[in-house]
Amino acid sequence: MPNEPADPKLACIYCRMSEDREGGGLGIERQREDCEELADTLGLTVVRIYADNDLSAYSGKPRPEYQQMLDDLRAGTYGTVLAWHTDRLHRRPLELEEYIDVCEPRQIQTRTVKAGALDLTTATGRWQARQLGAMARFEVERMIERQRRARDQKVTRGEWSGGPRPYGWEKNGITPVPEEIAVIREATEAVLAGASIRSIAADLNERGLTTSTGHEWDGGNLGRMLRRPRNAGILQHRGEEAGPSTWDAAIDEPTWRSLCAILDDPSRLPTASNVRKHLGSGIYLCGVCGWALTSFSKGGGTPAKYKCRKNDCVMRDLQKLDKWVQSALLKRLKRPDAADLLAAREEPVDVRGAQKDLQEARATLDDLAKALGEGAMDMQEWRIATGAARARKDRAEAVLQSAVRANPVAGLVGVPDVEAAWKALSLPRQRAVIDWAMTVRVLRAKVGRQPGGSYWDRDAVKIEWK
Repeated sequence: MPNEPADPKLACIYCRMSEDREGGGLGIERQREDCEELADTLGLTVVRIYADNDLSAYSGKPRPEYQQMLDDLRAGTYGTVLAWHTDRLHRRPLELEEYIDVCEPRQIQTRTVKAGALDLTTATGRWQARQLGAMARFEVERMIERQRRARDQKVTRGEWSGGPRPYGWEKNGITPVPEEIAVIREATEAVLAGASIRSIAADLNERGLTTSTGHEWDGGNLGRMLRRPRNAGILQHRGEEAGPSTWDAAIDEPTWRSLCAILDDPSRLPTASNVRKHLGSGIYLCGVCGWALTSFSKGGGTPAKYKCRKNDCVMRDLQKLDKWVQSALLKRLKRPDAADLLAAREEPVDVRGAQKDLQEARATLDDLAKALGEGAMDMQEWRIATGAARARKDRAEAVLQSAVRANPVAGLVGVPDVEAAWKALSLPRQRAVIDWAMTVRVLRAKVGRQPGGSYWDRDAVKIEWK
């Protein structure tokens, strides 16, 4: 029966290794070896070994192997549990109480390499287990406090406070990885030029480029990576910006703030439809009803088409229409007045003035925080004094958010070989150029041979330069 005493000679071993590296720095393998030696000394037969690697007992996250061990103990499979130390089994009082509830009625023994034996069938043994659990929890909490203080000190010095390797930098968080920095800059420029975050991620995956952990890119992880303040040389601590860093920035602050403003724009819906596979999908317009055209293919060798998304007002051969639009664009870029496409469409922003206001506002807030900490002012005085400084900081950040809007055609004007420069662009960048430079309206085409012998009705494609 499950609640009857289990055979004390049948034992299981439980090992755990967490990120905090507690347990004398021993890994799973070393714990197992020590526990097997203890089993030989006690004359026990080890039936199974349970191991949760890189899982903390303190965090409260599920430990699959530990839960399986409890289920097997309830079934009366073992009479003895072996562990390197009691803190390998549990560090939370609730877990300890559950473990006692399982072991006490079945008279299951607990033997550890470092803490000795625990007799959970007696009040004294249970008291001892609870004391060891409380001490283990205290040690973890004290360790967390030390780590927080260490991170706080690093932040005050402008240093990286640690964590997983950030994309763009080596594990030390300081040394740049040139290839990844180039990706950050390229993706930033593409977003500022109008490309969708999902289309950029798809392009990176097609080129075989991965995240810092070796995974494929998607709209979510690419967006999070690009939003990081560290890319602009800004420290982030406890979710807040905490001043300039000691490492070199991948992009300047105005560019980063403009990027974040675009990514956080509610109108940028993160749907799968943002990943376009063709040049004009969602950009070309129906000349009859004004809706955007979408691409489709029936398969079986039938050429792909563009058609009106709403009413099927028009339908044109996809490749021929794309070729016609590209030809018109390249001809426009070769004209002497091509530089007109670079004309600014918005009033210039005083970037330096905004940066100065932001720096001075931050300095003022730091001084006021210091005065509050030293008791030179009370909380009410601090709230009043910081109001103006915070408003100035918010205004400066708002200016910087609109400071940079990349012109997609900038890299195509004045180059020796326009065709080669165009072909070198990724599809998201080509789409951004089309969207920036022109409005393409597609009308119903005339049927049959057109003047000049072609079957392509050029008059059914109207291009307006923006």
